[in-house]
Amino acid sequence: MVRAFVLSVSLAATAFAQQQTPTPPKPADDLPDTPSTTAQIARDAIPNGPTAVIDTSMGRLTCRFFQKEAPVTVANFIGLAEGTKDWLDPVSQKRMHNTRFYDGTTFHRVIPRFMIQGGDRAGNGTGDPGYFFADEFTPTLTFNQPGRLAMANSGPSTNGSQFFITEAPVMELNGKHTIFGQCDEHSVATVQAIARVPTNPNDKPLTPVTINKVTIVPEGQPLPPDPMAPPAAAPSTPQTN
Repeated sequence: MVRAFVLSVSLAATAFAQQQTPTPPKPADDLPDTPSTTAQIARDAIPNGPTAVIDTSMGRLTCRFFQKEAPVTVANFIGLAEGTKDWLDPVSQKRMHNTRFYDGTTFHRVIPRFMIQGGDRAGNGTGDPGYFFADEFTPTLTFNQPGRLAMANSGPSTNGSQFFITEAPVMELNGKHTIFGQCDEHSVATVQAIARVPTNPNDKPLTPVTINKVTIVPEGQPLPPDPMAPPAAAPSTPQTN
């Protein structure tokens, strides 16, 4: 059985391959524009551990993990990204070893003022890595701000490979999706751009937005050069008379 990994906002949405399209979340216009005023139970966790650098066809996404709060989820993402974790290809059904999972995949579902979703090698929201693992929830991590990196799922403890990044606070997702990273402000701007590309009725970009490479940077180490950054200007040569 193939599970469709979709986000749930006001209602849980579960779909199966070749049966129906995912039930969409509530309209993006109904999503909150600012963080909820509900009192926080605990102070927000501070990002810790390595950083995921996700270079896409539309720019770089830089997200630092919450390794202490979501150790299993972070280890899973790193293992898939670096190819140190085995996985089952959802298309060929072959067991993959020493193969990077995310490179070459796309963001298959994007919704303005909500999120962008990727991590499915099938490219349609139905794929998984051939296994599932449990949720990791903590009161110090909520969807109270943009840039949350979280796991997509089709119900409790059905995490696999699919993830999403929010561009707005969406408190309705608390307790439903594991947050395991926080993306910086520049990344949120890139998420906003990706979320606004033309899409089909299933929120899939008409022109694929590709994840070219995911690099895991250890804590304290410099980020790799941005392949899409403009080249540095050459120093001017003083003119002589």
